[in-house]
Amino acid sequence: MELGEVTKRITEAVGVDSGLGKKLKFDFGDVGKIFIDGASSPNTVSNDDAAADCTIKLAWDDFLSMAQGKLDPTMAFMQGKLKVDGDMSIAMKLQPILSKLR
Repeated sequence: MELGEVTKRITEAVGVDSGLGKKLKFDFGDVGKIFIDGASSPNTVSNDDAAADCTIKLAWDDFLSMAQGKLDPTMAFMQGKLKVDGDMSIAMKLQPILSKLR
């Protein structure tokens, strides 16, 4: 799956209101970024490298495994595969969004 396709699917999963209430960014290094503006109304999703309340850094392949339900986010965090900068409580609200990607 390509970044553009995943961005589109996340846009559909987020809908008008993600429930995040804040700005979140996935940082996949050289592959790119996905920015969810959960503070705007309606919520928006882009590939911008904008300032976020929470940034989740992980490898692209690990994100795909997580989105497919093959990698548990808590285990990824404990193994150091997933790093969270900023407000951890925002990252904790991602499960409903990720479950829609399966």
